[in-house]
Amino acid sequence: MAGLLATKAEAPDVPGLAAQALLVELNLTPKPGLVDRANSGSHQDMDHGLMLTSITAITPWLAVFSRLGSEHAQQPVAEQLSLLRPAGMACEQAMLAATGGVNTHKGGIFSLGLLCFAAGRLQGQRRRVSADALCRQVSEICCGLVARELVNRKQRCTAGERQFRDYGLTGARGEVESGFATVRNAVLPFWHHEQGERRLQHALLRLMVSNPDSNLLSRGGMAGLRYVQDYAATLLATGWDNAALRQMDQALMARRLSPGGSADLLAVAWLLAELG
Repeated sequence: MAGLLATKAEAPDVPGLAAQALLVELNLTPKPGLVDRANSGSHQDMDHGLMLTSITAITPWLAVFSRLGSEHAQQPVAEQLSLLRPAGMACEQAMLAATGGVNTHKGGIFSLGLLCFAAGRLQGQRRRVSADALCRQVSEICCGLVARELVNRKQRCTAGERQFRDYGLTGARGEVESGFATVRNAVLPFWHHEQGERRLQHALLRLMVSNPDSNLLSRGGMAGLRYVQDYAATLLATGWDNAALRQMDQALMARRLSPGGSADLLAVAWLLAELG
């Protein structure tokens, strides 16, 4: 039994890793269609400096999410999401206040916030925090989310709800309910095939191929999503370097396509890989 327990000293700093994951994703360059150190990608309302401001506003809330998970660790798992939501909405408001109303990291708050909350819950139960344990915990916390908010929703107003109606895609809700299956299946098994920034770019290309990115659907419809998926798949099949990524960046900017959902999952992948 002792092997299943984690002391406070052994517990990883998941909120700290989550904040670092946001910075790692932002600074990766080149990054097709996305804000990086070189340009603003397909975004006219944000740049590297604004993204840094956003991360600064979000960072204190990551520890809040973890603390909430720990404080409510003994509550039934079905009640956890409702306990987290008010803090998640407050974090979004802090982000919007810092960015002048620009949605820079809503997807990151959703995914990384759940991971921080799950880490706190595991620690509150004196259970060891690992990548697998976090993914299982997030899946349990979000069990039934797609059915409640997409399948059984009568009126559809958000982009995610419209995309479920039009294409049957479950978006970020489906990803968290699955325990980040796209990251676990498409990225983590290949994480050690590359090193340094190339490892992150390789992971991003794999996510572009596998992730039915809601940002791409919003900007370019199904044709835009398939364009990016096919482009990334071709680079993975034929070989790529930074010059090829810069060319892809120009192609996506010309079409105003931004794989922001895959960028969010890249931050998740980095955090999970760091935990091992």
